[in-house]
Amino acid sequence: MRESRDARLVVPIGAVVLGVLVASGAVAGVAASPGTPAPVAQSTNDTPVSEQTYEEPVPEPDDPYFEATAEDGSWISYVNPRDEYRVPYLGDGSGKLCVTLLNEAGEPVVGESVSDVTATIDTGEELEWHSHADPFVVEYPLTENYDRPLDADQFGTDPDLPQGDGYLDSHCLEWHGLPEDETVAYGEIELEGDDADRIEVVGYVQQAHDSWDTDVDPLTEAQPYEEAGGWTYLPDGSHGQAVVVLQLDGQDLETSTDDGGEQGGDADDTITDADDTITDADDTITDVDDHESVDSDDRASEGDDTEADDSGDESDRMPGFGVLVALLALTVAAVASRRW
Repeated sequence: MRESRDARLVVPIGAVVLGVLVASGAVAGVAASPGTPAPVAQSTNDTPVSEQTYEEPVPEPDDPYFEATAEDGSWISYVNPRDEYRVPYLGDGSGKLCVTLLNEAGEPVVGESVSDVTATIDTGEELEWHSHADPFVVEYPLTENYDRPLDADQFGTDPDLPQGDGYLDSHCLEWHGLPEDETVAYGEIELEGDDADRIEVVGYVQQAHDSWDTDVDPLTEAQPYEEAGGWTYLPDGSHGQAVVVLQLDGQDLETSTDDGGEQGGDADDTITDADDTITDADDTITDVDDHESVDSDDRASEGDDTEADDSGDESDRMPGFGVLVALLALTVAAVASRRW
């Protein structure tokens, strides 16, 4: 059987159109599903989070940042560059004021997802001698603003440690040398910066007159500021600590979903463009018919009732390509039938 120029042209054109469909994502199973959300980070407990936990192990005894531990095993201390002693030294009053930032899963982070946020806590005249106080200022991300971004292990437990779970979780200010009857007061935390609205102030965990108990949940134990705000030392309880608990509010995750919706819109646009491409391909095949119109009509009448129907059966058996490719197959088959 003689092969005409028309038949030789139809097959390459069909292949080109199919290639365009596959490349554009119009073929079923290739195009992105509309509304697919962008990837979201996962926490260690599989909760979607906008920032991964920051894991900084506590210093070992041979580490320069390891300070001391109590002989009775009641406490352990690590070196903090924001720890100062009052001059003149007025007594054994000591304490810590900390800020901890948690992700949506309740894990400590350093604020890499909330850049240019500043947290400020007024500390009052009792600590105005301290170079990091009056007020106490914490700038995020911690890793970009401090050589020692986290310095205390305030929450969690570990059987091998007197306090903490073995990972630093807070950024603190420490002091020593206050009178043992002094009253320490601090103000309500204030957040400023472009991303400040993405951080929720959960509350304040305050413990006075004893060693810090780390076996508490910062999210459930945090109290309103009105129930914290400071303490007065006692002769037999000249230590105190408070941690302001902050948490990312999940706006990052909502943004990721919105972006996914926009991506889905792009996928729809791609399919629309693919439809336009099919129309252009049909026009191109029509041009081929016009170009080789001599003796093509005679051959068309012979094959309309046979090969066109067979091609239709083949399209019914074509798996996974969808309506667009099936229509393309019918078009190519119909043109081919007129070339023999």
